Amino acid sequence: MLWPKSVKDRIKTGTDRELVHSYPFRSACPSSVWGELIGGSSQDLFFAGYTNYFLWLDQPDFVGTLRRKAEQGCRVRFLLGDPDVDVTHQREQLEDVELTVSTRVRITLEHLRKLGAEQGVEARFSASEDAVNHVSLSVFRFDDQLLVTPHLARLVGHDSPLLHLRRQGDGGMFSRFAEHAEELWGRGAPVPVSAGR
Repeated sequence: MLWPKSVKDRIKTGTDRELVHSYPFRSACPSSVWGELIGGSSQDLFFAGYTNYFLWLDQPDFVGTLRRKAEQGCRVRFLLGDPDVDVTHQREQLEDVELTVSTRVRITLEHLRKLGAEQGVEARFSASEDAVNHVSLSVFRFDDQLLVTPHLARLVGHDSPLLHLRRQGDGGMFSRFAEHAEELWGRGAPVPVSAGR
């Protein structure tokens, strides 16, 4: 009764409160946001992008940061697309860029090898039957926050939109996207030590 309708319409309620920010392009999200989310995580870092390639370029000393996080007890996971499945090759044809999807996955694998299995960093390939769902949606978890990129048509990840979400309870967008990523992880296969060589 006290608040005019125009004010109430601008106040986020319910699951709308989970949306922290939206960006029309993933590349419009400042690298400092990624750095703060990674740095502020203490329990769960989950990188469920198909290639995760850009992180190694975007974040200074990313290998060192991940090593420290794992040593401090943070669970660190990477869910990658298999560079050798048909969906990967189909996506490469759609994107039609020199730095192919499979090459970007292999670069991530090379960085993960530098960490070594003893560092407690887990890596899986999404199951071949899930590849089409994985390649079209990237989910990055930082404890109770997510960055989510739905990949549009022929666009590479940095040209697709990004949503920044913060968990506000069960059943909201955070839970829906987090559960999707966990489902893919659950069916994924461990990355062979020699993968990408």
